[in-house]
Amino acid sequence: MSQSSTWQDSESEFTPSGLMPVLVDQPVSEKYGERQIREGQLITFPNPRIGRPYTIHVTLPEFTCKCPFSGYPDFATIHISYVPDQQVVELKALKLYINSYRDRYVSHEESVNQVLDDFVAACDPLDVTVKGDFSPRGNVHTVIEAHHRK
Repeated sequence: MSQSSTWQDSESEFTPSGLMPVLVDQPVSEKYGERQIREGQLITFPNPRIGRPYTIHVTLPEFTCKCPFSGYPDFATIHISYVPDQQVVELKALKLYINSYRDRYVSHEESVNQVLDDFVAACDPLDVTVKGDFSPRGNVHTVIEAHHRK
């Protein structure tokens, strides 16, 4: 199937049994969610309690990326724990940023370290740990943890 194939939305053609829509070739326009993911970046807002150390724990259970060697998908739960300084990361922006990895060919190690680098660049926290708990593949379970402290 080519990338320009899509299910015909209106006036669908059907197979002789009348049950299955027929695939037709036509340009596929970018969906709004795909555009938001593509344009996504980590954005922040002012910490409402500057001077009070507190920890924010975020769990993102639907992380995906592609193995840079095989192209097979890798799945993980990303855990981010941080103590904000001046800025706090907005959660929807974080979700869209994490979703941007789904089509990237990147190793487990690089993905976790890149998330950490981008997170630190966005909000400059006092302390942050990013942990990627990758689903087993080929009988291997990988957990990568990267840390930054001011």
